[in-house]
Amino acid sequence: MFSFLRSYFSNDLAIDLGTANTLIYVRSKGIVLDEPSV
Repeated sequence: MFSFLRSYFSNDLAIDLGTANTLIYVRSKGIVLDEPSV
């Protein structure tokens, strides 16, 4: 039923929605976004 959603998710991407900073990490490129959350 939700198999179409699996194409949007990957093991190569991590998102950290911290209290001070938002980080997005891509396995092959490292941290691609490091911005204040506030």
